[in-house]
Amino acid sequence: MNAIDIGISYSALPDPFEEDPTMPNRPTLLLTTLLLSIALSAPLAAAPVIGEPAPEFELTDTAGTTHRLSDFRGRTVILEWTNHECPFVQKHYDSDNMQDQQRTAAGEHDAVWLTIISSKPGAQGHVGPEQADALTASRSAAPTAVLIDESGDVGRAYAAQVTPHMYIIDGEGTLVYMGGIDSNPSADPADIPTSTQYVLAALDDLAAGRAVAEPVTRPYGCTIKY
Repeated sequence: MNAIDIGISYSALPDPFEEDPTMPNRPTLLLTTLLLSIALSAPLAAAPVIGEPAPEFELTDTAGTTHRLSDFRGRTVILEWTNHECPFVQKHYDSDNMQDQQRTAAGEHDAVWLTIISSKPGAQGHVGPEQADALTASRSAAPTAVLIDESGDVGRAYAAQVTPHMYIIDGEGTLVYMGGIDSNPSADPADIPTSTQYVLAALDDLAAGRAVAEPVTRPYGCTIKY
């Protein structure tokens, strides 16, 4: 049987073992791929460390006032990440647990309470200044200020994962607590009375001159919508 000529010239096909001068050589390509994979897998920021200085930040509140962490040097600062649409946040606001803790922090400990919204525009939990103020008023909340973090830069600097996610910084600017508001990771307000209230317990430890007994606990809630 005669072979059929289908018009393919095998000499025109590229040699798979011949380097293309227009392409990077294999070692360069492998190195570039490796460096890219390392860059993509690297965290954006290191998580904060208990006993170390808390990450400095600068954010604007709902009234347009700029706040820096260093502005509150000498006072205890509580950071509360929030999302009003999250059922775990609603658990603590609908029961007045969050508001009671805000008032206790200010009244008994002269502490600064900063509520932070890190939801990006268009995502669940994102609000503008007017809506944030309306939420504060409707819930009779009592934070020192509500800060808007649309870029998520501050949330990422603190490795904030969920709402609510709580942090306490002492008067020296040292991070002394991070984790959940309490010990029961449910959305049921009925669980609050039997839960350990970690934030209040930490504030009591600081007031007594003690190290915080449980400086790191498990945060629970809705993931932050960066």
